[in-house]
Amino acid sequence: MLQDPDTVRHYQNLTDTFTNLWDRGYRADDLRMYLDGYLAALRRSNTIDLFQINRLEETATRFLYDPANFEPSYY
Repeated sequence: MLQDPDTVRHYQNLTDTFTNLWDRGYRADDLRMYLDGYLAALRRSNTIDLFQINRLEETATRFLYDPANFEPSYY
């Protein structure tokens, strides 16, 4: 579980972007490329610890490959 506030903010940003891109027609391969680029930028910028980036990658990948996260919601 992510506990660092900066890492949680990055996770929320990623998951919101994943669902928005999914709604626009992008699929898992495209979203994975987005995640890889996002993580590469985080590693390059040294804004959060490398351990936290690895935890973020694991958690975001689990979100990405869980089909329940991309099912249409009916209010």
